Amino acid sequence: MNIFRSLIGKVWQDPNAAEVVKIPSGQLHLVRPGNIRTSRECIYNDCMATVRRLPSIEHNFQLVITKVYEDGDQDLLEDEDETDEEKVFLISEELEFRPGETDGEPNFMWRDLHGDVDEFYEFVAAGTNAPTCAFFETCMYRAMYERKYKKGADSVPDAALEEFMWRPPATPKANPRRKVSKKAETTVVDSSPQNPIVVDEEEQPSQSSQSINQVDQQFMANMNVFFEEEAELYLWDADSWDFRNDGIVVARIMQQKDAEFVFWLSASNDTGLLLAHTICSEINQRFSHKMLSLTWNHIDSNGTPSSWLFRFLNQEDFGKVFELFTKCQWQTLHRVPWGKMKPEEQSYVLSSNEDVEMKDVDDEEEDEDEVASDLNPDEEASDEEEEEYEDEDESKAPITGDKNSQLTVGYKGDRSYVLRGNNIGVFSRSSDGTVKYYATVSNIATPKGKSFKPKNVMLHDQDTKMILQNPLDPNSLYSMDLERGKVVEEWKVHDDITVDHIAPDHKFAPTTREQTLVGSSHNALFRIDPRVSGTKLVESQFKQYVSKNKFSGVTTTASGKLAVASEKGDIRLFDSIGKNAKTALPPLGDPILGIDVTASGRWIVATTQTYLLLIDTLIGEGRYQGQLGFDRSFPATSKPQPKRLQLKPQHVSYMGDISFTPARFNQVEGQEENAIVTSSGQFVIAWDFAKVKKGKLDQYEIKKYEDHVVQDNFRFGDDKEIIVALNNNVLALNKKNLRKPNRHSLAPQSHSSIVNAPF
Repeated sequence: MNIFRSLIGKVWQDPNAAEVVKIPSGQLHLVRPGNIRTSRECIYNDCMATVRRLPSIEHNFQLVITKVYEDGDQDLLEDEDETDEEKVFLISEELEFRPGETDGEPNFMWRDLHGDVDEFYEFVAAGTNAPTCAFFETCMYRAMYERKYKKGADSVPDAALEEFMWRPPATPKANPRRKVSKKAETTVVDSSPQNPIVVDEEEQPSQSSQSINQVDQQFMANMNVFFEEEAELYLWDADSWDFRNDGIVVARIMQQKDAEFVFWLSASNDTGLLLAHTICSEINQRFSHKMLSLTWNHIDSNGTPSSWLFRFLNQEDFGKVFELFTKCQWQTLHRVPWGKMKPEEQSYVLSSNEDVEMKDVDDEEEDEDEVASDLNPDEEASDEEEEEYEDEDESKAPITGDKNSQLTVGYKGDRSYVLRGNNIGVFSRSSDGTVKYYATVSNIATPKGKSFKPKNVMLHDQDTKMILQNPLDPNSLYSMDLERGKVVEEWKVHDDITVDHIAPDHKFAPTTREQTLVGSSHNALFRIDPRVSGTKLVESQFKQYVSKNKFSGVTTTASGKLAVASEKGDIRLFDSIGKNAKTALPPLGDPILGIDVTASGRWIVATTQTYLLLIDTLIGEGRYQGQLGFDRSFPATSKPQPKRLQLKPQHVSYMGDISFTPARFNQVEGQEENAIVTSSGQFVIAWDFAKVKKGKLDQYEIKKYEDHVVQDNFRFGDDKEIIVALNNNVLALNKKNLRKPNRHSLAPQSHSSIVNAPF
């Protein structure tokens, strides 16, 4: 390698030289020894290999394999949603990089840290001469040296690089984990005083537990350990946009002895505890059965989020953690032992963390999109600039001290309505697609002239009326004539029953002259008919529960069937008002903040603070196979499998606390829904529903604004335009301007895309 010292110095010492060395032509293969399906798969038939410097983080380099296209081939990809043109690997000794030969041609191989333990990538440098290959190899070793020792490799002797040269083991490579001394398997039962969750009494403490320092020993002394095995620990590195491998640790799930329903996730090595995080909803866990990994978030005392990942060494360990973590989290949320739940309900809760593909999807075409693994760097944004709308609204309505609190998108015409204190801003769509301030309904008051700030509004009767809920009078609704901009009627619903939530009679009722609507209190479901004399609750269509159900939302299908959610997290499905629920889905534990359903009733999306819960209501087996849970009950042994739509923890580490607004399907009468939209903080987030139904649960797109997003929803009858209400502005967003989460799309956007029209 000494012959390259003067040559490599020219590029190595130049911090502006992003590319250190390049092999311009070759093939990339994925090698799976012993795989029955295929032992060698060609990934790129023509590509180049580059050692690239990471400018944002010193002493770190990437191995970049880039697909090469022939003239004209690139044009064929312009209309595709996604392309996979580049694979990036952080250069470290964990890659087990090595040179070799394939059919007489030079090659380089390295471990696929994102795949199974025996999978390798192979770059065949066909036609590349020996000096170039040797120079490339030397650069790889130098990059490994700098990453490990955090210093330059300019004056490092060749002998110092030999430690990074891979050598085949003399014997089969042993499992690197330290064996935990056990006489029996760790078992988990109900965490109650009579039947606590404990480690088997015969189980001995592991060697790793005895080697930690005194402070950590005091912490551990107050813990019952359920799980204790080795795993790889990774921490998301914002600078390199990748997970950083922090080595092998002992991963544990524990219960605090003096707090029955407090559980911990921890990692330690010979130096002591590296982390100890409580298991709660905000941890935003994500399991990958393919990767054998658990990814989660943690927010420190300063409010700074971070993203961590355990990658387990075998399927058995992963399976234990998957089950234990889910049980511990459920008990934390419910404050009751796991064993109190019925077996079929336990299966329902456990299935909510599964990441398998869904069944019974109408579109059976093969989806060729690749889901990037947890450890893969996210792809960069394209060079195509977003279309930005010009601010053409120079006039401003009066600004109040309140902020926007709710958005309602009209069904007829092009109006959108934004609630702000006791005013309602009316916005219209201009010819260039922007949102334009139109008018303000000021000083909302009862027919008797008493001013109030509505807590909720709903359009009614072909957008000629708006139904208002007055937090000072929960037993009544108020009807506003939108043409006059005035509340004209008070509808007294019931003397003793409050109206906490309202919904249209059926999904598209606001487009018709339908007068009735649906209401719910904390424990009752009923119909409201403003045409009847006296109180407006229809006694024949009224169902009240004895228990405190804490209903938190109601939604209706196109045929008028109902889904009702609760703060406890359960969901009830009704075929009509006044009857018992046909299906009752048990709670995962998190309160449901909003609920929506597709027009057909096939799919439900329920919103919690940190994730969306998607449920397929189609009964898949038994006597009523093929019917929906609104019409028949699911068999006890065949509850639907709820799916979590959640943000990747590494993205949350940029976004901060997640607090979703109620998610909505797009609505186009006569067409199937194809998108789900929600928001959190400064971000608008949308899922492609077609991909979601195929099991692509984490393929979402995003856009960040410089102001807090209050609420967003698709324009009625449109699957491309999203109306977005910020704290002080309202705007239109074309779905094509959403981007995959990366360093570009998570960065703040320009004000030029915002219609500055507070009122």
